[in-house]
Amino acid sequence: MAATERLDTPIEQEKGSKTSGRRSTTRYIIGRIVKALLTIYVVATAIFFLVRLLPGNPVDVYINQQIAQYGMSYTEAANQAAGLFAFDPNESKLMQYLHYLGGLVQGDLGTSLLSPGSSVAEQIGAYLPWTLFSVGIALIISFVLGIGIGMMMAYRRGGIFDHAMTLFASVTHSIPNFLLAMMIIVFFGVQMELLPIAEMRGAYSPGVKPEFSIYFLSDALYHAALPMFVYVLTSLGGWMLVMKSSTVETLGEDYVTVARARGLTDRRIQFQYVGRNAMLPLFTSFVLSLGFVVGGSILVEQVTQYQGIGFLLYEAVQRRDYPVLQGILLIVTVSVVLANLVADLLYSRVDPRIRITSEEG
Repeated sequence: MAATERLDTPIEQEKGSKTSGRRSTTRYIIGRIVKALLTIYVVATAIFFLVRLLPGNPVDVYINQQIAQYGMSYTEAANQAAGLFAFDPNESKLMQYLHYLGGLVQGDLGTSLLSPGSSVAEQIGAYLPWTLFSVGIALIISFVLGIGIGMMMAYRRGGIFDHAMTLFASVTHSIPNFLLAMMIIVFFGVQMELLPIAEMRGAYSPGVKPEFSIYFLSDALYHAALPMFVYVLTSLGGWMLVMKSSTVETLGEDYVTVARARGLTDRRIQFQYVGRNAMLPLFTSFVLSLGFVVGGSILVEQVTQYQGIGFLLYEAVQRRDYPVLQGILLIVTVSVVLANLVADLLYSRVDPRIRITSEEG
């Protein structure tokens, strides 16, 4: 007797397809998370050894400073350093690395070598909010302006406005942000004396108590104005050019032609059909930019004397404070990796034309 075969109904086939899709998505997400964790581990290891390739060590730097500033003998400075530092320069790199990994597993970034009793987490917590405040606001401002101006450039491409904005974007986007900051300080602060550079140093004015109030917020914005202006000016051009290119490409899509044939208004087509889809490439870039908030502030904050995380990192490099260096660079690494992960996972949700498949993982 021939064996009978059971044919799946369309409903059962649909259920099987959904189950397979969920499994594929789960495998994809897990794979991305594992890759992110491995990346963080590899970079954290590289950071540990690379910072120790800097000439000198915290003890040597401190001894040389004491000799240069106070005229101490080498023996006196060395004895003073021995009483201050919980750091043995003669300890093997392997043991230092194992202690470092052990601390990371427990969520401990260590203690600053040059500020005894002050943990790295406390120092980062004191400086990082000011960087997030200045760079975060500037990033949002430049992103919003870039989308609006970029769309106008696309709709008026070939005209005077398009040419002028393209020139502006090309020039400002090619200038390093720290160089632009130096130019502004020299020309507008020193030579023309239009900017009170000395008053604008620091994250807020001396004697002002940090609190959630209009007065403190205005004072914080006043001190962050220069780095924020630099960030906006150097990043705006990039958003403008990408948005213009994406808008021009979107205007040629079939669904835009169909929308016009249906008699929809230009305003509705511009915002609901063109703008929303043209923004998709910028969405990924914006999420990734959030990860580079910390790294992009290092030189600008040092030049403008704005006391954010970049300022702290520069000081840590100068003084060879290994734990602080490692902690800040690890924060930069984690923020960039997480931004990549979030952008990767969310892009398929934003763009319905993209589907996560097992082959992508």
